[in-house]
Amino acid sequence: MTTFEKIYSVVKQIPKGKVATYGLVATIAGNPRWARVVGYALHVNPEPFIIPCHRVVNREGRVAPAFAFGGEGVQRALLENEGIIFEDDGSIDLKKYCWNGETK
Repeated sequence: MTTFEKIYSVVKQIPKGKVATYGLVATIAGNPRWARVVGYALHVNPEPFIIPCHRVVNREGRVAPAFAFGGEGVQRALLENEGIIFEDDGSIDLKKYCWNGETK
């Protein structure tokens, strides 16, 4: 399995209404130093409707300014449609919405 395949496998597990940070995805995929690699992988996501890359945010709970599939406004709208509420400063409360890495 390639590094990108490992990353995509983790991202597919993030449940609707939850988010994960790049660092968390990297750690679960096998290397906590892959946070940037996670960003690269998601930017070239071959199946954006199957691999929910919109559920990955930065360590401050912020969406990507260069979200590959329509920009940060699209990413935010997708998350809001899943029930995630943004703080006044535009961030997500990670204590409330961050996925804990558990699978069903």
